[in-house]
Amino acid sequence: MSLWRTILLLNIAAIIRADIYIAPSGSDNNDGSESRPFRSLERGRDAVRELKRNKNLAAGGTTLSLRQGDYIRTDTLEVTDADSGTAEAPIVWQAYHDEHVRLIGGQILPRFIKVTDPDVVARFDEGARGHVIQINLRELGITDFGEMKSRGFGRGAVAHCELFFNSRPMPLAQWPNEGDWEKIAGFPDPTGTGDDHGGKIGDLKSGFLYAGERPRRWKDISDLWVHGYWAWDWANSYEHVAELDPGRHFIRTAPPYGHYGFRNGQRFKFLNVLEELDQPGEWFMDRKKGVLYFWPPQSEKNGEAEAVLSLLNQPLIKMSGASHVVVRGLILEATRANAIEIRRGTSNLITGCLIRNIGDSGVVIEGGKGHGVTNCDIFDTGDGGVSLDGGDRQTLTPGGHFVENCHFQRQGRWSKCYVPAVLLGGVGQRASHNLIHDHPHAAMLLSGNDHLIEFNEIHHIALETGDVGAIYMGRDYSFRGNRIRHNYIHETGGVGMGSMGVYMDDCVSGTEVFGNIFYKVHWAMFIGGGRDHRVENNLFVDCDPAVRVDGRGLDHSPVWREMVNDYMRKQLANVPLSLYREHYPAIKTLDAYYGPPEGPAIVGNAFKGVPPEGNVITHNVAFGKWFDAGWNAKAEMFELRDNFVSSDMSFVGPAAEGFRLPKDSPAWKLGFTPIPFKQIGLQSNADRQGLERLAMGRSR
Repeated sequence: MSLWRTILLLNIAAIIRADIYIAPSGSDNNDGSESRPFRSLERGRDAVRELKRNKNLAAGGTTLSLRQGDYIRTDTLEVTDADSGTAEAPIVWQAYHDEHVRLIGGQILPRFIKVTDPDVVARFDEGARGHVIQINLRELGITDFGEMKSRGFGRGAVAHCELFFNSRPMPLAQWPNEGDWEKIAGFPDPTGTGDDHGGKIGDLKSGFLYAGERPRRWKDISDLWVHGYWAWDWANSYEHVAELDPGRHFIRTAPPYGHYGFRNGQRFKFLNVLEELDQPGEWFMDRKKGVLYFWPPQSEKNGEAEAVLSLLNQPLIKMSGASHVVVRGLILEATRANAIEIRRGTSNLITGCLIRNIGDSGVVIEGGKGHGVTNCDIFDTGDGGVSLDGGDRQTLTPGGHFVENCHFQRQGRWSKCYVPAVLLGGVGQRASHNLIHDHPHAAMLLSGNDHLIEFNEIHHIALETGDVGAIYMGRDYSFRGNRIRHNYIHETGGVGMGSMGVYMDDCVSGTEVFGNIFYKVHWAMFIGGGRDHRVENNLFVDCDPAVRVDGRGLDHSPVWREMVNDYMRKQLANVPLSLYREHYPAIKTLDAYYGPPEGPAIVGNAFKGVPPEGNVITHNVAFGKWFDAGWNAKAEMFELRDNFVSSDMSFVGPAAEGFRLPKDSPAWKLGFTPIPFKQIGLQSNADRQGLERLAMGRSR
């Protein structure tokens, strides 16, 4: 029988099957059966297309079962409308019977060898000699190392290659080491200008000064980078060093520059320095020679430890216009880009997956309707965790996307700021029953309307930044209808100004904050000049204070007047006000300060600012500090009623039981109702149990 006829018969056999099997040991010339699986994901995808063309899809859907092993990805898996299922017959990509299936966007490196070049060894710190090992990547055929790019606050970038060891990201050689910082020692005179807040700030193009003599040790600074919070504790960036003058203690960075400028005393550090490879876990790549140097955090024993270098600069999976596709029970790791992207389409689901060691974000959903991410563990991403953007703010049509019952840990490895575990945009997304911790900045950011955030546990966030909230939104009077209910926010961090629990920043308005528990949170509930918030039935324990408010919308200094008079007014003009006034009647009260839609507008000297009116703070319980009003705000501007406040911690139960109040607490008589503490956070189900078994499996 001729080869082409054999292949044709095999293809015909494949397309009449309801289920398709894929295995690393398979062949794309097989029929896709359990005993003769395909090898590539693309061949399995194309088999589904053949089934659809021949109208042979099973009535209950088609499953692509991936057998155990590593699927090394050199391109993204493209899933389009041609690969869609239906609500009754979804297309399911899943690990076969909980087998350990990995999609890897990198290369597993063989054993490293001892560093023997005396010139290289001489550059190491004495304590590192004998510990650092090396591997020549060019000899392995690896030549694309990616490019380190300026990234951070306000800008993203596909990551350069990264090293992962035993399923954890390794830090670049740096000084000071992780957890420590240098401080900007000043900037060249006379480059300082006003910062609009009463201070001075150095010009970005003119560089900054550092203290100490450490850089004199460094032989090659051609690929030297600095990372810092150059002006504010909520805005970081990585910058390439164009000039380092040890005599002047001067650094000038290369364009594109960061934001704002250089402020004396702000934190920064040096990155990508061979001489600073001085502790376990650190690594450095000589890009000219293609040699990677590494001090492993533990000794390699019998080849058991695994090192992976990320290479793919695309998503592992990209869905464009696909609908009713399910991805279940897979491990996705080591791409320089996002792990999964979903755009347009309807009702795609990512569930029970372990997404880790990603250069950018875990799952990015844009447009479409009803997409979900459930029961996933999303660890160690360079940027964010899951972003949901959909719906239409011009019609207030909801997108209906959701992230539910997911565990997020260590987002923001690179970009640090405004790369939350969960990002909600547009209209009508939901985040529920998630666990979020160990984040350098905000756990959740939202913009837009009618989002629901409920039953989430958030702790140990803001570990590297300040002036940040566990749940944050700001700067738009039209962002309304959002609900934050039954979340447990506790033990947050923060430098400088510290961190807040629910942070309604820069006059954002119209949010319901109901039935949440705050424990050891600085400024637990913060209303930054906004209007029409309802803060009700929350429990505050040992916060500083429970509720803080201000009236920045009345401030006449240029930066705040411009925000309220110009930016906020324009934001209102960008939405259909007749629709918004119908859905959110309280927005009409802004007419007294801006003028009615039909005019005339209140402008110029007639504009006096916007006060923080319409806020109701009721039926809350606080143990410890309670309420603080400042910066143009007074307590009488707020409706404060039926709140129970006590400094006696004996009147509240232990944290493990949700701080339950005794039956005779006066709070009950004031209208406080029980908070369903046991429903908060991760909930056990089949997919989460499968993920737990997956996490206990071997990494290769």
